[in-house]
Amino acid sequence: MSEEKIYIKNMVCNRCIMVVRSELEKLGIEPISIELGEVTLSKALDSSQKEELNGVLESLGFALIDDKKARLIEQVKTLIVELVHYNNNDLKINLSDYISEKVHHDYNYVSNLFSEVEGTTIEKYFIAQKVEKVKELLVYDELTLNEITFKLNYSSVAHLSTQFKKVTGLTPTHFKQIKTNKRKPLDKV
Repeated sequence: MSEEKIYIKNMVCNRCIMVVRSELEKLGIEPISIELGEVTLSKALDSSQKEELNGVLESLGFALIDDKKARLIEQVKTLIVELVHYNNNDLKINLSDYISEKVHHDYNYVSNLFSEVEGTTIEKYFIAQKVEKVKELLVYDELTLNEITFKLNYSSVAHLSTQFKKVTGLTPTHFKQIKTNKRKPLDKV
């Protein structure tokens, strides 16, 4: 009876954690901890339990990740989602150093693998996540563009606006004016 870590694709928000916890409990599987993309279990699962769990997860839009490279990619995505959406982009070192330090791999290796598997760079994925966060903050209409710029560590409103327009085709001001919800779920970014 030893602990086991399992990795789950598309587990990108607190509601996802609640859903996964509920499903694990329904199956009689005891989680020690559940974080975005990762679950630590009190004991290892046998193959039939893994198969049953994967079936339940897939029906909910999640999936178990067995492949080491896929796990690494999912870990990078989770780090970026946490950084942008839950830690207010509170990054004191550059992104490549942060990722390399957290995943314990050379950044060039991780970056090349990410690009090969995802068809986009880590930097573009990071920017896409930041733009989704900007959209969220614009829709909530509680912060000024200057405050959003500061909150997400952009160097200037102009930089934020340029990045936003490049990704969405709209300026932040125009996006805010149209008031239609053009946000994407985090697992679709």
